Amino acid sequence: MATSISDPVVEKFIAAVNAGDKDAFFADVLTEDATMSDDGSERDLAAWTEKEIFSPQANGRMEVVEASGDGRVLVVDYTNDTWGTMRTRWVFTVTGDRVSRFETGQAPA
Repeated sequence: MATSISDPVVEKFIAAVNAGDKDAFFADVLTEDATMSDDGSERDLAAWTEKEIFSPQANGRMEVVEASGDGRVLVVDYTNDTWGTMRTRWVFTVTGDRVSRFETGQAPA
């Protein structure tokens, strides 16, 4: 069962991912200088999101399982067509009305 998100900026992030809307993701969700890490390693945001979320081979989707930290710390069942479904943790830094950083990786068991 999906959990509701209390942070509207994080909610926009998830909506853009689930809609496969790369244009909205970069134009309306992220700051121009947004950064990210995956399993503790800094990644090139554009390359990573293309490979893991937005390419037709990826088709990424997020289903929130748990939310904490004012809706900015999530446990998500993340699914893409490359890796299948995995339980992941996402931590968001919000600046104004956009995400300036997100960190993702395998959720602890």
